[in-house]
Amino acid sequence: MARPDKAAAVAELAENFRESNGAVLTEYRGLTVKQLQELRRILGETASYAVAKNTLTKIAAKEAGVELDDALLTGPTAIAFISGDPVEAAKGLRDFAKVNTPLVIKGGFLDGKQLSADEIKKLADLESREVLLAKMAGAMKGSLQNAVSLFAAPLAQTARLVAALEAKKAEESPAEAVAAPSDDTADDTTPATEDAAPEAETEAATTEG
Repeated sequence: MARPDKAAAVAELAENFRESNGAVLTEYRGLTVKQLQELRRILGETASYAVAKNTLTKIAAKEAGVELDDALLTGPTAIAFISGDPVEAAKGLRDFAKVNTPLVIKGGFLDGKQLSADEIKKLADLESREVLLAKMAGAMKGSLQNAVSLFAAPLAQTARLVAALEAKKAEESPAEAVAAPSDDTADDTTPATEDAAPEAETEAATTEG
């Protein structure tokens, strides 16, 4: 490969590394052109699949700030650059490798974290983003329905509560009335005391006379 071509290839690989959520490095030796086309079809929009030279891949990864284990860069290498759901991409690669044994998953990285071949297979066992979102939506729907039921409770319940509070308040009022004398009782007592004083003074004056 001529130097300008190598520079262009490295630039393209580096851009793919930078723009992808992750990548899975595979060995594709033994796969036919038809099988590679089928794999690209299976991966769909979740990942692009491209053959790359190990030396250029190493340079491109370094330029993109991606750390790759040298063990991944041995033998013929093709890279699945993940742009969609990483679980779906891992499932596609795993399922294809089960039927087409020449495809070997070597390892890769996801969100800057290096992944071994076993970790990628475990990733494939997870539920897809769509399934998880559907389950979350179902759980949220149930919670929202409960919340709506609570807020939509009949106003009669509130009315009954208010009536019960008013009844309790009415039961407590007579007891408070007995404990504290009324203002009318206090007014009747005061004049009686004032009238007694003049009468005593009149009796004293008559005796002296």
